[in-house]
Amino acid sequence: MAEVVLFHHALGLTAGIVAFADELRSAGHTVHTPDLFEGRTFGTIEAGMGHAEEIGFPGEVIERGTRAVEDLPAGVVYAGFSLGVLPAQKLAQTRPGARGALLFYSCVPVEAFGSWPDGVPVQVHGMDADPIFAGEGDLDAARELTSQAKDAELFLYPGDQHYFADSTLPSYDPAATALLLQRVLDFLRDR
Repeated sequence: MAEVVLFHHALGLTAGIVAFADELRSAGHTVHTPDLFEGRTFGTIEAGMGHAEEIGFPGEVIERGTRAVEDLPAGVVYAGFSLGVLPAQKLAQTRPGARGALLFYSCVPVEAFGSWPDGVPVQVHGMDADPIFAGEGDLDAARELTSQAKDAELFLYPGDQHYFADSTLPSYDPAATALLLQRVLDFLRDR
């Protein structure tokens, strides 16, 4: 079974993120859910991003993610939802021993953290008409990443919601989430 570090989105460590982590745990995986916002949660992306900027976005957000894994073994899978993709992708690209990366709703250009390391598989998941993922360059970065990495998959789901796998939000899409979860569990089975 895999050991996973799952970083939350801009709303904070919500019940929906914990529920997703619990789905992975119920399949036998060890899942860590660092709280980059130290207990604070937000009702909108704008409010959460405002807080991220107050604490230092992107630098301090990434550093908090880096500090959160200092005592963990190197051989983990890094996963992140939207804002959480920043520390997840950085760690997957720069921390030796990464077993994989799961990037949900976001992707950073590979060169932001160097190059994609050989032997680190990655999945990127997002909705094809999400104005943030598809409209702000993340989809382009995901296509670039999946063309460069040897073991990389990009999964696009029909729809325009950003946080579609958070079961506590109105944007939740049960069918897309079920497929995403199946693909994630298949990925983790080999790690």
